[in-house]
Amino acid sequence: MDSWKSGWHSWLRMRTIRSLLLVFLLFRLFPGGHSGNGTSRPAVVNIGALFTFESSIGRVAKIAIEEAVKDVNANSSILPGTTLKVQMQNTNCSGFVGMVEALQFMETDTIAIIGPQSSVVAHIISHVANELQVPLLSFAATDPTLDSLQFPFFVRTTHSDAYQMAAVAEMVDYYNWKQVTAIYIDDDYGRNGLSALGDKLAERRCKISYKVGIPPESGANSSDTMDLLVKVAMMESRVIVLHVYPQKGFEIFSMANYLGMMGNGYVWIATDWLSSVLDSTPLDSDTMEKIQGALVLRQHTADSDRKKAFVSRWNSGGFPGLNSYGLFAYDSVWLVAQAIDKFFNQGGVISFSNDSRLSTGGDSNLHLDAMSIFNDGKLLLGNILQGDVVGLTGRIKFEPDRSLTFPAYDVINVVGTGFRRVGYWSNYSGLSTVTPETLYMSPPNRSSADQQLYSVIWPGETSVKPRGWVFPNNGKQLRIGVPIRVSFKEFVSPARGTPDKFQGFCIDVFTAAVNLLQYPVPYQFVPVGDGKKNPSYMDIVNSVYNGVLDAAIGDIAIVTNRTKIVDFSQPYVASGLVVVVPFRKMNTGAWAFLRPFSPLMWIVTGCFFLAVGIVVWVLEHRINDEFRGPPKRQMITVLWFSLSTLFFAHRENTVSALGRMVLLIWLFVVLIINSSYTASLTSILTVQQLFSPIKGIESLKEGNDPIGYQTGSFAEYYLGEELRIPKSRLIELGSPEEYAAALQKGPKNGGVAAIVDELPYVELFLASQCTFRIVGQEFTKSGWGFAFPRDSPLAVDISTAILELSENGDLQRIHDKWLAGSSCSSETSEIESDRLHLKSFIGLFLICGVACFVALVIYFVQVIRKLYRSEPNEAIESGQGSSSRSRSIHRLLSIMDEKKDTSKKGRGSKRRKLETSLSDSSRVGEFEKNERREVEMEIPRRNMNGNGINPE
Repeated sequence: MDSWKSGWHSWLRMRTIRSLLLVFLLFRLFPGGHSGNGTSRPAVVNIGALFTFESSIGRVAKIAIEEAVKDVNANSSILPGTTLKVQMQNTNCSGFVGMVEALQFMETDTIAIIGPQSSVVAHIISHVANELQVPLLSFAATDPTLDSLQFPFFVRTTHSDAYQMAAVAEMVDYYNWKQVTAIYIDDDYGRNGLSALGDKLAERRCKISYKVGIPPESGANSSDTMDLLVKVAMMESRVIVLHVYPQKGFEIFSMANYLGMMGNGYVWIATDWLSSVLDSTPLDSDTMEKIQGALVLRQHTADSDRKKAFVSRWNSGGFPGLNSYGLFAYDSVWLVAQAIDKFFNQGGVISFSNDSRLSTGGDSNLHLDAMSIFNDGKLLLGNILQGDVVGLTGRIKFEPDRSLTFPAYDVINVVGTGFRRVGYWSNYSGLSTVTPETLYMSPPNRSSADQQLYSVIWPGETSVKPRGWVFPNNGKQLRIGVPIRVSFKEFVSPARGTPDKFQGFCIDVFTAAVNLLQYPVPYQFVPVGDGKKNPSYMDIVNSVYNGVLDAAIGDIAIVTNRTKIVDFSQPYVASGLVVVVPFRKMNTGAWAFLRPFSPLMWIVTGCFFLAVGIVVWVLEHRINDEFRGPPKRQMITVLWFSLSTLFFAHRENTVSALGRMVLLIWLFVVLIINSSYTASLTSILTVQQLFSPIKGIESLKEGNDPIGYQTGSFAEYYLGEELRIPKSRLIELGSPEEYAAALQKGPKNGGVAAIVDELPYVELFLASQCTFRIVGQEFTKSGWGFAFPRDSPLAVDISTAILELSENGDLQRIHDKWLAGSSCSSETSEIESDRLHLKSFIGLFLICGVACFVALVIYFVQVIRKLYRSEPNEAIESGQGSSSRSRSIHRLLSIMDEKKDTSKKGRGSKRRKLETSLSDSSRVGEFEKNERREVEMEIPRRNMNGNGINPE
């Protein structure tokens, strides 16, 4: 029994020893470990911090990180029962030192690192972080190439320089500058930031015209820097973007001030390196004097009660000035603390494992096996990226590309002993004088009209916006190409005896525009062409595009394919393609009076005359005696009444109200028809009527006749490429004389049917050639301008000068000087066309003559018939044949002279008229007396004229 008990006790001791040994081994393997249910947390959690202690950012960041750790540890809701401990290392802006210190952190079970501050250091130690899976939270490394694809464990808790460069590009575009000179520090931070600036400027059709790389601090030399600034002063652009470190930046400002580069005309835009110094370190008056007028960007942080309380506590602690990077460093500590707290709540365990690839063999002293991989580093990294908290800088939340939401910058202007804010930039709405937080509550608006900043005091203490560029002070003149024309030399041609000088309309316009500029323009004319034929204007434009020429002037048409490669000035001449054809005069002819109305119009008008007569007859027949009588007489009355209204000469009265209404409306219609006919006939008879079978470009396209165009003109391209006219139909012509000869020959004799050319040439051609005319409308709309390289600031100033020339009348005076010369005798042609010739009226005279002839024939037929009826009776009575001929002639004359007896018809008509007007019996009596008296007087008269024989 005792042996059994002793055995039992021995087995129990061994079991206990084994259990204690297992627990010991577990704690050795997981020094900060806890159970999987998350109920146990380590007493201390280690994080590291890497930055440069003695820099303007580092001095503030050190204090901010320490204050953040104190606040985290004092807050019971974050990491309860666990103390957050931070170990700081000074990298001294050295990539090598930073890497060594990062490796030292890996030996102390550090699970996250705040930093590094430098982008150069971040590039190096991000590789270490990737290998050991320890998140890096950098509050100041702004290099845009530090992306998540190459460095998945790098987390930027500030804004990338990609956004800062976007702000710079929008400022450049806002002030209408097109080129900048960039001075940058020649390392990862400077080069990659400059690359982002170039991309953002290109999006706005701006560019970096000159780049100046400054060696990093270790290789910097003051004399070399001075030489570089001298080169900058000789460049065209006066907008300088400074993207360097603070020490080198202030050195550059001092040298620029010495060289006079901080005066009028210059623009200096400094990135946020300068604002971090201005916020944290008081500058002496001498230094402030050297940076007057500079525009500076500063990372924007939203105002909040928490931020105000922290700033108040900061100021009361006697610390250096607080800059935005200090605020981001503070928020970075809180972000990692909350991520660690969430990590523990998820059951995460702080454990490390050795990497077999880092094992050292032999007698190596590197002790690489001391570094281990953070097993749950990816879980902690995920918690950091999923964080959504509100810190001193505002809301901290990451986009899918790991950039912070709503990047924004303050735009400040250095003035006097301090600076003032002139606006904001945000990736949400661009430039604005309203805080970004206010804009976030409205839909994004990036329209140019809403982009605005307050007024700026520029270098030289002026509020006038600098032009931003000058001509390079390098002794070179602008090479301006000028075409050597062999035709239409009024526009541009070489001056006699001076091949490098030119004259003409285009040259005078350019010279006048240059004289209006507020600065001198050194230039020289470069002739283009062989003088035998007009040069290709597309080749001239390509020379500007390729940099062979600095500009090109002359009669250069502004067309689409050219505007894609160069910029043009404001058009100084309206232009467009037109069609010129020969014409012949259209004779008016004998029947010209019928041309005002079409055949249908004549038919409808005649029908309405007849219809209105019938309608009035119907309305008046029952109550108006003038529309009564025998059918024949009523038909004549209807015809006479309707036709006489044409001349308002109708004698029949209308009695009924309806008849008068119809007649009134019809007379108004007749008035309009008569006036229109008169006007149209006047135009036909007095204005020259020209005729050509070609009516415009459409009829020209449909035919197969050859078409002429000017040598070197874009008309060839347009006709062939745009209108798809076969090139076999296109004939090249080199001068106005060839124009005239080809048109006169015509397509059947080796000439052309028409010429297509620009309107200014055609107007000059037609001024001396009166047998040709323009047909149709301009089928292109363009103008002539001067060509400049893309985004050339000179193009804008020349355009403004051309507008001024147009407004003050100088442009018209130059036009009249060169292009308002002699023209064909149009006055003679107009006088000739105003004279009316017999041939225009021969038809009317013919109709009238025929009517007269027919009427006389009918009349004589009636008289002769009457003569023959009376001659037999007279022959029986006289019985004398010898004198019969003389008596016949005498009788013929008597018949023609005697008055026709109209007593029967006349008395009835007169009685009806008198009965209508006299209603009482006395008037009727008077009528009868007058009637008898008239009959008694008629009988003797008849006896005297006809020997008592009634002619009827």
